[in-house]
Amino acid sequence: MKVVVAGSSGLIGTALVAALRRDGHEVTRLVRRPTRARDEFRWDPTRADLDDRALRDADAVVNLCGAGIGSRRWNGSYKQELRDSRIVPTDVLASAAAAEGVPTLVNASGVHYYGGDRGDRVMTESSPAGTGFLAGLCRDWEAATKPAADAGVRTILLRSAVVLAKQGGMLGMLYPLYYLGLGGRLGSGRQYTPWISLADEIGAIVFALTHETLSGPVNMVGPAPVTNAEFTRAIGRALHRPTPLMVPAFVLRATVGEFADEGILHGPRAIPTALEEAGYPFRHHTIGAALAATVGSDK
Repeated sequence: MKVVVAGSSGLIGTALVAALRRDGHEVTRLVRRPTRARDEFRWDPTRADLDDRALRDADAVVNLCGAGIGSRRWNGSYKQELRDSRIVPTDVLASAAAAEGVPTLVNASGVHYYGGDRGDRVMTESSPAGTGFLAGLCRDWEAATKPAADAGVRTILLRSAVVLAKQGGMLGMLYPLYYLGLGGRLGSGRQYTPWISLADEIGAIVFALTHETLSGPVNMVGPAPVTNAEFTRAIGRALHRPTPLMVPAFVLRATVGEFADEGILHGPRAIPTALEEAGYPFRHHTIGAALAATVGSDK
């Protein structure tokens, strides 16, 4: 396949490009800086500026663009940046894919589409959107793919959970604390912490690209949901480190603000119904197996 990837420099994008090339696919990357290689095309989604050649003869476009949800404390301007960095590129690529007749668009989204305060209720791809800023962001982000879907482009919406990787993401930030034995549950620990290993995040994207029966929303989560307390104990077991501490909710709110309630102290109990029904073979079925593969060598 010829696959065009936007957002190729991040944690998931870097791993995806490498995996696609290992499998023999041709990858073109969209970059916002001056191009430095033959496989790159420069674009500026804020100006709807995309080289006409970039999507020519492409079999699929993968859009992973978006500023880090927890990279900065939320305020009005950063919340707008979170929206603009996702919705604007999605609209540009969806319209371009429709115009060029690209068969498949794979677009990032988030599992917080379902909102956080859903208790123990199981969330599948057919569950309704939740409330709050993140849920609204995911809903509008997915809606920006409409030009492609309306044109008959097979459109896949990746509702991704926390991707487990030592080199980035939430685990990357918390890893040094856990390694030093300073890890602990966040708030009550009763909230769900949706997760997926980096290997399965990449494997499932490649699977979606190559399995034409899969379309629409896809929960990119591990098969066995866990609470934050269970997540914390699993990290401790993987590293052979104690996890006796607890970070109170008020400390999290004072430290990271509004994101604490939307992204840390609440989380949906989502399951990967679409992937399982399509026959995706998970490499890591449990949080223990995923963490052992991710950080187990450091125990």
